[in-house]
Amino acid sequence: MKWITWEKVGVDRIACAWLIRKHVDPDATFVFIKRGSDYKEMDGIAFDIAGANLSHKRGKCSFCTILKEYEITDKILDQIGAIVNAADSVNDLLPPPEASGLDLICRGLTKVLHDDLKALEVGGLIFDAIYKQLADQA
Repeated sequence: MKWITWEKVGVDRIACAWLIRKHVDPDATFVFIKRGSDYKEMDGIAFDIAGANLSHKRGKCSFCTILKEYEITDKILDQIGAIVNAADSVNDLLPPPEASGLDLICRGLTKVLHDDLKALEVGGLIFDAIYKQLADQA
């Protein structure tokens, strides 16, 4: 399936792409569009785009929305969701300590790699590592 999101990915979009590939659609392909472009006429599933079904809802990031919409139940993914949610928003009063570092790393990936697909690939390795570390700590 084709998945559509804004270009210049950040922490939420990188996390969502990782989650989609790991738990929703292992054969996912990603298309990046300019912010403000109309995705509604495109063939694919939009995510982390304002107005899309798989976007921010009730103050939670798109990663959390995908967990809920696809009924993915995994305590480690819930922990990652809390980290991504805090990293992707500015209103978390007591964010998990990993949030600011993860946001910094994901923003840096896009700037260093200059390629959204490469950022998803490298970001996927980072999220694999986070998942493994949190699972080992559990």
